[in-house]
Amino acid sequence: MSSIRIVDGSGVVPVDNAFSKQVKQVSGEALDRCYQCFTCSLGCPVSPEMDYYPDQIIRMVQLGLKEKVLNSAGIWLCLGCETCVARCPNEIDILRVMDTLREIAINENVKGKERVIPVFHKAFLYPIKIFGKQYELGLILYLMLKTKDFFGDLGLGIKMIMKGKLPFFPSRIKGTKQMKEIFNKIGSVAGGERD
Repeated sequence: MSSIRIVDGSGVVPVDNAFSKQVKQVSGEALDRCYQCFTCSLGCPVSPEMDYYPDQIIRMVQLGLKEKVLNSAGIWLCLGCETCVARCPNEIDILRVMDTLREIAINENVKGKERVIPVFHKAFLYPIKIFGKQYELGLILYLMLKTKDFFGDLGLGIKMIMKGKLPFFPSRIKGTKQMKEIFNKIGSVAGGERD
C-alpha cells in the first residue's frame, strides 16, 4: 500500500496495487485497454445520478484507488442496461466490472454511500432459495427491517396489496429441494453461504 495525492481535493488517498489486478482477474476484463474516451459515461442513463461516472470508476480501478471505488454510490447505481458495453470501442464489459466491484464490496463488508441497494442485492436471492421463487412482500418487509425505513413506500405498498399484486403468503413451487441444493453448491464454491 502506498499513497498519492489526487486532484479532486480529497487529499492523500491510499493506493492498493493488487486491487486493479484483482478486478481484472475476477471480471476477466482487460481494463488497460480503456483510454478514457468517456463513451460509457456519455451513454449511461444514470450517470447524472452517480458520484463517479463509469469512466472515472474504471480509471480509479486502474490506479488502485480501492477505498474510493468501493465506497462510491456509482457501483450500486449501475442499472445493468449494457449501454456502456455496446458502445465501448475497446469492448470492455463495464457491467461485468461493476458486478465484480459490488461483490468485492459485499465480501469485504464495505459500508459505502449507498445503503439500500447493497442490502437489496444481498437479500434478493434468499426467498428464491427458500420458496423456489421470489416472495415480494417478504423481501419488502426484510428491506424495511434492515434499512429501518418503515414508511418510505408504505402508501405504494398498501395500494399494491389492495390490488392483489403482493400476496400475503408465498406459494411454493415444485423443485424447492433442488433449488436449495443449487444454492448450497454455489455457496460452497463461493467460500460459504452469505445472508
